[in-house]
Amino acid sequence: MKIRNLTCIGCPMGCPLIVKLEDTEVISIEGYTCKRGAEYGKKEVTNPTRIVTTTVRVSGGTEPVVSVKTKEDIPKDKIFACIRAMKEITVPAPVHIGDVILRDVAHTGVDMIATKDVEI
Repeated sequence: MKIRNLTCIGCPMGCPLIVKLEDTEVISIEGYTCKRGAEYGKKEVTNPTRIVTTTVRVSGGTEPVVSVKTKEDIPKDKIFACIRAMKEITVPAPVHIGDVILRDVAHTGVDMIATKDVEI
């Protein structure tokens, strides 16, 4: 049996979780105080994902960069590919919150979207 100790990030409580696994199957999760804790613990040991936030260069805008994020969480092992893809992009101003900056970032099926407005 394998034991993983985690700190839950599902809510602000930060509960200490103990996840017990048999091979790749979750046997039990202890320490959570809300249902998000159990969901987070299982997902983190079987298929960890993250929301990625970064910036992208802007040409012709009032700001040199715009903040962006993945619209949904992506597999944790795709984070660096996502960041590399964002380093290669320059978008023209104007940019508006919610604009799709890059579709299917790092072949995840998830779009990268703007989280700020940048005007001309």
